[in-house]
Amino acid sequence: MTETLAGKVIFISGGSRGIGRAIALRAARDGAAVVIAAKTAKTHPKLEGTIFSVAEEIEAVGGESLPLQVDIRDEQQIRGAVDKTMHKFGGIDILVNNASAINLTGTLETPSRRFDLMFGVNVRGTFLTSQACLPALLQADNPHILNLAPPLNLEPKWFKDHTAYTMSKYGMSMCVLGMAAEFADQGLAVNALWPRTVIDTAALRMLGDAIAPEQCRKPAIMADAAHYVLTRDSRKLSGRFLIDEEVLAEAGVSDFASYAVAPGAELAQDLFVD
Repeated sequence: MTETLAGKVIFISGGSRGIGRAIALRAARDGAAVVIAAKTAKTHPKLEGTIFSVAEEIEAVGGESLPLQVDIRDEQQIRGAVDKTMHKFGGIDILVNNASAINLTGTLETPSRRFDLMFGVNVRGTFLTSQACLPALLQADNPHILNLAPPLNLEPKWFKDHTAYTMSKYGMSMCVLGMAAEFADQGLAVNALWPRTVIDTAALRMLGDAIAPEQCRKPAIMADAAHYVLTRDSRKLSGRFLIDEEVLAEAGVSDFASYAVAPGAELAQDLFVD
C-alpha cells in the first residue's frame, strides 16, 4: 500500500483539539481532505481550539477542510454532517472515532448526567457515526475505521475506581470487535488505537493535577501511529487493539524521545495497559 493519505477523505469526530487535531494535521500534510466534526465552534475559556481554527491549520499545511459543528450524540446531526461531506468531497475513505467523554469517578460519585454523557459520546456516538459513514466507507478503496479505544482487559483493577468510564470506553472497543468481524468480507478495516503512556491534552489538564504534563507524551505519537495504521491494506490489518509504541516499532521507529513533553522524565502509563 501507499504510505500517503493524499487524496483521502477523513471524517474525524471531536477533532478540534488534542489527539484528534494531531491526527487531522498529520493527514493534511499528505494532502488529505479532513472533516472536523466536533462541538466546539466558539473559543472555550479553558480549552484551546475550535473546528474553525483546526480547519485553518489543515489548509495551512496543504490539506482540504470541512469544519462541521456536530454533537455526535444526535443522530440527525451526524447524518447531516455525513451528507455535507458527501456533497463536498464525494466519499469517505476513513473514519476516526476520536470524540470521547471522561469522568474518573467511583459509582457513588458518578451522577447520572455524567454517566449519560460518557455513554452518549463514547458508545452511542461511536456506533451511530460508524453506522452513518458505513455506506460511503464500503464504496471506498482501502476503507478504515479507527477508534481511539483501549484493549479489552477485563481485570477488575480497570473497573474498580471508575466503572462507568471503563464500561463506556470498552463499548468503543466492542464496536471494533464486532464491526471488524461483520465487515471483514467487504474489506473494511476496523481497529482500535490506544497510547501506552498518558498523552498531554487539554482534557487531561481538566482532570486536575493527578498527572503532570512532564510525565506525558505529545499527541504527535498517536498521530504518527494512526497514520501508519491508516495507510495499511485494510484487508490485512483489522480487528486489532493496537498500542502506539508497538505500531511505531513495526514502522521502524526505535527512538521515542522526541514525543516526550520532557525528554528523560519518567512517563506515566495510561489506563488499561499492563
